Amino acid sequence: MTQFIAATGLTNPHLQTLAPRFIRKQALFSPIWQTLDTPDNDFLDLAWSEDWSNESARNKPVFVLFHGLEGCFYSPYANGLMDAFAQDGWLSVMMHFRGCSGKPNQQARAYHSGEVEDARLFLEHLDNLFPNQRKIAVGISLGGNMLANYLAKYNQQPLLDAASIVSAPLDLGACSERIEVGFSRVYRRYLLSSLKKSALQKHHLLKGELGLSYNSIKRVTKLYEFDDLITAPLHGFKDAQDYYQQCSGIHKLKDIRLPLQIIHAKDDPFMTDQVIPKFVLPDNIDYRLFAQGGHVGFVTGSVLKPRFWLEEALPAYYESFTSAKSPIDNEAAENSDSAQLYV
Repeated sequence: MTQFIAATGLTNPHLQTLAPRFIRKQALFSPIWQTLDTPDNDFLDLAWSEDWSNESARNKPVFVLFHGLEGCFYSPYANGLMDAFAQDGWLSVMMHFRGCSGKPNQQARAYHSGEVEDARLFLEHLDNLFPNQRKIAVGISLGGNMLANYLAKYNQQPLLDAASIVSAPLDLGACSERIEVGFSRVYRRYLLSSLKKSALQKHHLLKGELGLSYNSIKRVTKLYEFDDLITAPLHGFKDAQDYYQQCSGIHKLKDIRLPLQIIHAKDDPFMTDQVIPKFVLPDNIDYRLFAQGGHVGFVTGSVLKPRFWLEEALPAYYESFTSAKSPIDNEAAENSDSAQLYV
């Protein structure tokens, strides 16, 4: 994988984080939608790069994307990565977490950073559709932490051939504190506003499940408070701390067996050094720690001619998957002994 060099004029971590939203204001293509019903009478919306039932699609390797907190197909990184892989010969598909596709889901429960059963249902669906095709997954931010949990739980049969995790909050407690500090509170306000809006739309369900009043949801001012009031009790955890402890992906890395690449920027304004493993990683994990990049930014080139590095580097990293059914390469072993800083 090529080294990441921050775009000239966009080296600040907040500029890296925010620039994609200003650079890419419209999706690169219109997706084909599919709705997948869940066993509990809910649904998952899937966005495809093309009609998955066409004969041409059935001969392609499959690129799977899991988005971040309150993300969707229209997030710049999402349609950008899907398009980049599609242009490189892949069939791309993204699963929207419950309530993230533009319409409220039908159950009180939603999604969280350790909820892996929806991902399992989705990947089983893909395995039924394309039993003989290569499949790799990329998890972004919360989707990356979820993917770490999934790969650890289903390490014997992940239904994937390899995966990458980008800008993941692998220590949820540390990240919930970091986002309340300095300029990062701007991101917290945006994310919390979206979470509260979704919760208020489903207040009748949450009231029945948790006994919450409308005003108790409106009064929430921190992500920790939201997780303590709603996320944790709604999904079977004692409180936010219990949720963070059980679902932080950093505790699960040693249980993952398939080839895994982790990409993280040391200047990520959502994170602290707590998300960086301090222990020896197994040989199947290729850990890439870059000095710059912000949170899911990784904008290279220059301020006048910016380029999205992830959209170039990730398809290139998995290039061998379009031709052979074998481990991607031996690159994972070269950098697996410890976190390596690229400057």
